[in-house]
Amino acid sequence: MDPDEVDAFLRDSMKVQVATVNPDGSPHLTTLFYVVEDGRIAFWTYGSSQKIKNLERDPRITCLVESGEDYFELRGVSITGTAELVRDEDGIRRIGSAVASRMVGGADLGEVGAAEVERQVAKRVGVVVTPAKVASWDHAKMTRRS
Repeated sequence: MDPDEVDAFLRDSMKVQVATVNPDGSPHLTTLFYVVEDGRIAFWTYGSSQKIKNLERDPRITCLVESGEDYFELRGVSITGTAELVRDEDGIRRIGSAVASRMVGGADLGEVGAAEVERQVAKRVGVVVTPAKVASWDHAKMTRRS
């Protein structure tokens, strides 16, 4: 995919698989909802989670966003980079609100949704991924003729 296609794919997708490095060197893999913020993947998660413990020790991260069921439908973007941990409440609130809004199709969260985000801010950490390497693929292009 070209850079515009990668950007569109990331903005159209909802879930990201996130890999961090466990203390023994093995991968720790989870799936989260995310947003694209200033061209970078951002998400929030519980501060006590294994992925945050791993990122505190080693900021390396790989993110995978993929789609497709059949071989010629497979598309994806893999981003390898470093994670910036966002611990200030305004930053956590910003990321959490954006993720929550995206989870409900971009709808206004209203008072109830905003209160739920606020309730979770103290428990959460934001993560913003700075890419070092981006790889992408679109198997549908294999069947197109030039």
